[in-house]
Amino acid sequence: MSEQEQALGLIARCLQGEQIAYTELYELYAAGIYRLCYSLVFHKQDAEDVVQEVFVYAFKNLKRYDSDKSAFKTWLYTIAVSRCRNTYRRKRLPQIDFSQIFQLNIPAPQSETPEAALAQRNVQDALTEALIELPLNLREAVVLRYGHGLTYREIADVMNCPAKTAESRVRLAHQRLRKLLQSQGQGLLEELLSF
Repeated sequence: MSEQEQALGLIARCLQGEQIAYTELYELYAAGIYRLCYSLVFHKQDAEDVVQEVFVYAFKNLKRYDSDKSAFKTWLYTIAVSRCRNTYRRKRLPQIDFSQIFQLNIPAPQSETPEAALAQRNVQDALTEALIELPLNLREAVVLRYGHGLTYREIADVMNCPAKTAESRVRLAHQRLRKLLQSQGQGLLEELLSF
């Protein structure tokens, strides 16, 4: 059974008043929604708050969800991105751990020395800084693509733009990240690999 089929079954049960179905629907999507929210607002508590807002809104409006228009996951991501935009408009963006966003498994240095740990941290910090420098629409697109594995069509649905625009935003994000990291990239890589 696909994720969408599972979601549709749970939605039907929710609409019939089964409370356990709400819990199951939440558990099916909460981790992904949290990662998305954290990727966009960069603050644990804010991300948790947004996740709660997303599910409260979604559960109150389940009967308005139309499976012919989008997958349930896409509908939830659209709600989440909208709520995140409201949150990061109100707040200044703090530093984040880029590897948490994309669940990067940066290989551990061969040595466990403090210098090796510092080199790895420098790589993560450079990636974090670069992501923060991206305009919000590019950051959203690249996070949805690589942090959550959405297709360009799904990104387009979430961001309310044509699929070609979503693809273009991801491409532009690549270019900007490459440019932002270029000056530091080689030195950071050499530093990381030297231990």
